[in-house]
Amino acid sequence: MANLLQPVRGTRDLVGDEAARHIHVVETARRITALYGFSEWQTPIFEDTKVFSRTLGETSDVVTKEMYTFEDRGGDSVTLRPEGTAGVCRALITNGLTQTLPQKVFYQGPMFRYERPQKGRYRQFHQIGVELLGPSVPLADAEVIACGWQILNELGIAKDVVLNINTLGDTESRDNYRAALVAYFSAHAHELSAESKTRLEKNPLRILDSKDANDQALVANAPLIYDHLSEAAAHFYAGLKTQLKASGVPFTENPRIVRGLDYYNHTAFEFVTTALGAQGAVMSGGRYDGLVEQLGGPNVPGIGWGAGIDRLAMLLDQPPAVVPSIIVIGAERAIEVAAYLRGHGFKTEIAFQNNLKNALKYANRLNAKWAVIANSDSLLVKNLDDGAQVEATLDGLRKHFTQ
Repeated sequence: MANLLQPVRGTRDLVGDEAARHIHVVETARRITALYGFSEWQTPIFEDTKVFSRTLGETSDVVTKEMYTFEDRGGDSVTLRPEGTAGVCRALITNGLTQTLPQKVFYQGPMFRYERPQKGRYRQFHQIGVELLGPSVPLADAEVIACGWQILNELGIAKDVVLNINTLGDTESRDNYRAALVAYFSAHAHELSAESKTRLEKNPLRILDSKDANDQALVANAPLIYDHLSEAAAHFYAGLKTQLKASGVPFTENPRIVRGLDYYNHTAFEFVTTALGAQGAVMSGGRYDGLVEQLGGPNVPGIGWGAGIDRLAMLLDQPPAVVPSIIVIGAERAIEVAAYLRGHGFKTEIAFQNNLKNALKYANRLNAKWAVIANSDSLLVKNLDDGAQVEATLDGLRKHFTQ
């Protein structure tokens, strides 16, 4: 056993109940996003490193500490995707779709970040997400948020989450707000953590996101962006709140939600929960009107969110219900009967045990509702709930199970 191979640290196998929860989250999201008109895209798991270094910021923690970046055999620098938005925006440009807007995209799949594994967080983790590319109006932002809210509702976990929203304003607003923050934090520079002192020079908004206790005490009294919004930005934010109220999505305003890069503007939001211990976001997003341009494309506005499947699956009250199987017993005709039932859309399994008693035990383990005992010259349908039995013909099986 000493040489038994294990998954790499920060990764895991999805089997059994965990796999069922994972699939349920994805299928629910796929179904709800389709109601909103989103189409599913699949982008490569790895990209040219510049796709992420340009969009996440050359000096960000993700780029400098967390990305799985390597040189392939051709000498090109490639990176396992740490998030989904950049790849979608790159695909928009690559496939010539910037002239056919809006594009409404749903994606799902594994992402990779080298960070300390903990509950609900892995080095290979899984995300669902949506991106709405083209519109730059509050209605689009509310539509994206409402879609996320409906997914959480359908999963039965909306009761455990709170939607926090904020505005990042437009360029004028951010410039005014940045100046106010620099003035405030400069007066308290000796109290800031080393990391926040660096942020004060490069990106003071990031100080609002600090986890340092002393920084948080200062942040509590820092200026609010609401006092520095341009007229246009204030109008956009008011429109978002109006649209959210019209859609029936409850929200709380949180002026401390920020995004560190300049192409983010206007809406920022997070669905947060305390059901997994310390408060954490299970779905977060915002408006990124400059991101496509950052990747070399035209100026295409965008709004979207990403959500961790692993965390959403942990919030499910119970595993998704399993569709009961029909089990076919009797090796001589089992595959013939199973093929007929599957061909008509019934979930059907074959018992490989020759002994009837063992085969019925197997059926019970599968939570099968019916057994078809296939003899060479007859078929016997057995209700495994009440033990009732009835003979049937092959053609009669479909009618029997759809009664």
